[in-house]
Amino acid sequence: METYLIYRLPSLFRRIALLLELQGEDGFKINAYRRAAERLANTEPETIRYLWEQGRLTDLPDIGMAIAKKIDEFLRTGHLDFLARLEEEVPPGLVDLTRLPGLGPKRVRRLWLELRVTDLNSLERAAAQGQVQTLKGFSARTEARILQAVQTWREHEDRLLLGEALPAAEALLHRLRDHLAVVRAEWSGSLRRGVETVGDLDLLVATPNPQAVRRLLEDLPTWETFTHSSEEVRARWQGLPVHLRFCAPEAFAAQWLYATGSAGHRQGLAQYGAERGLTLTPQGWRDAQGKTLPADTEADLYARVGLPFIPPELRQGRGEIEAAAQGRLPTLLRSEDLLADLHSHSTWSDGRFSIREMALAALERGLRVLAITDHSQSLSVAGGLTPEDLRRQREEIAQVQAELGDRILLLQGAEVEIAPDGALDYPDEVLAELDIVIASLHTHLRQTAKKITQRLLAAIANPHVDIIGHPTGRLLPHRPPADLDMERIFAAAAAHGVALEINANPHRLDLKAEHIRRALAHGVLLSLNTDAHRPADFAYRRYGVLTARRGWATAGAILNTWPPERLLAWLRTPKPQRAQPSGKSE
Repeated sequence: METYLIYRLPSLFRRIALLLELQGEDGFKINAYRRAAERLANTEPETIRYLWEQGRLTDLPDIGMAIAKKIDEFLRTGHLDFLARLEEEVPPGLVDLTRLPGLGPKRVRRLWLELRVTDLNSLERAAAQGQVQTLKGFSARTEARILQAVQTWREHEDRLLLGEALPAAEALLHRLRDHLAVVRAEWSGSLRRGVETVGDLDLLVATPNPQAVRRLLEDLPTWETFTHSSEEVRARWQGLPVHLRFCAPEAFAAQWLYATGSAGHRQGLAQYGAERGLTLTPQGWRDAQGKTLPADTEADLYARVGLPFIPPELRQGRGEIEAAAQGRLPTLLRSEDLLADLHSHSTWSDGRFSIREMALAALERGLRVLAITDHSQSLSVAGGLTPEDLRRQREEIAQVQAELGDRILLLQGAEVEIAPDGALDYPDEVLAELDIVIASLHTHLRQTAKKITQRLLAAIANPHVDIIGHPTGRLLPHRPPADLDMERIFAAAAAHGVALEINANPHRLDLKAEHIRRALAHGVLLSLNTDAHRPADFAYRRYGVLTARRGWATAGAILNTWPPERLLAWLRTPKPQRAQPSGKSE
């Protein structure tokens, strides 16, 4: 049994639940598959493997005999007949439609049955012809938003989210690295640079025998080769596009630098080398006599022209060559620098696990501080808490804190809704009782630039707000950011001592890298959080770190890297006398 099949189980059962809902199946059955998916996502792969090998999958909560049989079939064969039948019965384009804002499975099912909408094209036609607004519950405004969402989707069509591409690339690399003919295998391209969406799984394989590697790939379940040569393979695996390059082992460093890009970085580096009499090629540096100069690592290639190693996330052609030449490259944030997660949810609102379960999961991730920040009362769709709910929740947090002792510090906070007029969802006296306050935009995101900017500025000015959550409100790939004047937002955040969030959920990554760099230039403090709704979501941290690094962020600029004592002191310091980052981005 291939290990990567275990990692596919949660998404497999989520897809089954979604297809069943599109078919109008019984809610109990749908929820059974969703619970199974959640359980599998929050169980260690080694535990799943052990229980499967022992024939004891039903020892796991939420895994009954019927679902256990399906897990067994998939782990043995890499295929699941039940899912294949569902996919034959439901038009494949409907799944994409459920990802559009405002179109959950129930609404998509109605569009399918009543308007014969089966994909993005037919939805766009129906909306453009005014047919959607004729359905009960769909207004002209809804129809207009659908058209806008379709347009945004098309701008990102055929792009993979970083959070989708990276785990798949890791699973494929794991398989490649086990092969005797593979000397080294790594990801490259925009995936290695941590870009928020990528075109394909871009991999580089050092091997003396490309044919043997290609045969291995073609034996993988779901692998479909489109084109191949002795230098590359273009294919699809698990439904995802793959671009795999081969190179000789001795040329790996140069090929890796070249394949990682970006084009702007390569051009800048080539120009820098040309000024020193060298030519950059996919084989490395060549001198004036045409001789290729040896290099075992990428660091050797940079050192050849007198530069320090430039991290992949900075290779964007945006001043990194000049900064390296002048000794101004930042020491970038690392995942192990993070000690706190200040944005998480529990069963008190729309989270899937209890406070205790979330705290234990945070401990397992090595965190020293966890803030429970459930939604505020006006966000009823997410089970927002009333002030009385907050008081009762505080008692539960205290109980869990007493049980866990000083192993982790639990903070009670709230993700407070910012109303259309800029008012906050709780009065000041309620906010003052919380350890930490995150203010976020979730609704009315299409307000004019002037109105929504003023709305966010009002929240920043509130004396109790500590962090602005996912500031632009975007959702990748289909919901664009709010039309905010970000320069005014950065200036206000710096002036009031409010941190801006880098939300690490791969559907958000908000702030984006360009905004992070501008925020740092303004002296804004940042907070990197997972917005976890279940224990597995703490793994999103890696995507936030990649995004922060692309924005030139150092550990000192991220308040989550501070020891608990310093963090508490900052939270208790009145605004705007709070500490700001020690330095600014270049």
